Amino acid sequence: MDNPSLILRTLDKHLTHEVRLVLYGRAALWLGFKSPPPEAGGTQDVDAIITTAQTVALATDVGFWNAIEATNAELASRGLYMTHLFDEREIFLRKQWQQDVVAIERPIVQNVRLFRPATIDLVLSKMMRGNDPQDMSDAGFMIRHDKITESQLSEAFSQMKPIDLVELRDAFESAKPVVLRLARESGAT
Repeated sequence: MDNPSLILRTLDKHLTHEVRLVLYGRAALWLGFKSPPPEAGGTQDVDAIITTAQTVALATDVGFWNAIEATNAELASRGLYMTHLFDEREIFLRKQWQQDVVAIERPIVQNVRLFRPATIDLVLSKMMRGNDPQDMSDAGFMIRHDKITESQLSEAFSQMKPIDLVELRDAFESAKPVVLRLARESGAT
């Protein structure tokens, strides 16, 4: 079994109620696309975006945090975990990103409702570490997969939430020419 599925099935087993998770990172790539890069299935963690509205509800959801803790304890010997739960304000996304989330159909789980951001938003999220080779490779896959054009990327850049931290703005600026080149090289028009 691939690592993201194992992590999510383990979390699901420990949950006693429904929880909505919007995955991003390599788990979203592996579970949310047809024919993803094989190395994405080997990711050792599952990252999720928590919406502003969810932040309040999850703050008092002891069952959710207990399930996360139990999942991480059960999978620790394998080096697998789920600890990266980021507030949407900490991720590069378009302002209206929530309107375009995509349901993830696998793995089959009972209590976890899985989604991923639209592909264009996932590409933006891959720009958070700048011109990181792995992230740019993942961005290239998504750009080719969905035939994202330079003009679509430029439009998405203009629709992004503001980036407050200088380090993040610098990372974004260093990744920007790379993703635009990837779109140009993909031949999508």
